[in-house]
Amino acid sequence: QLKLLKAPPKVLYYNLLTSGKLHSHIADIKDQAQELFYRLVKQYAENEGVTEQLKATDMMLWVQKMNNISNRAMEVVNSELIFV
Repeated sequence: QLKLLKAPPKVLYYNLLTSGKLHSHIADIKDQAQELFYRLVKQYAENEGVTEQLKATDMMLWVQKMNNISNRAMEVVNSELIFV
């Protein structure tokens, strides 16, 4: 699960909370985070040659590379979007 807005500005938080828009804001951030994550994973995999052919010929190497890519993508999402 995504940790959402580690330390949001209190004013923004209270404005969203009192206006009833907090849940939709959180849902929007979650959607943006998921889109960014999937886009980065696809981009990194393409750039590094992590293909379905690699998966078919050497699944363990493919898993290692995809785990590495997923971890790097999550770091970017967290630093760019979640922990603003």
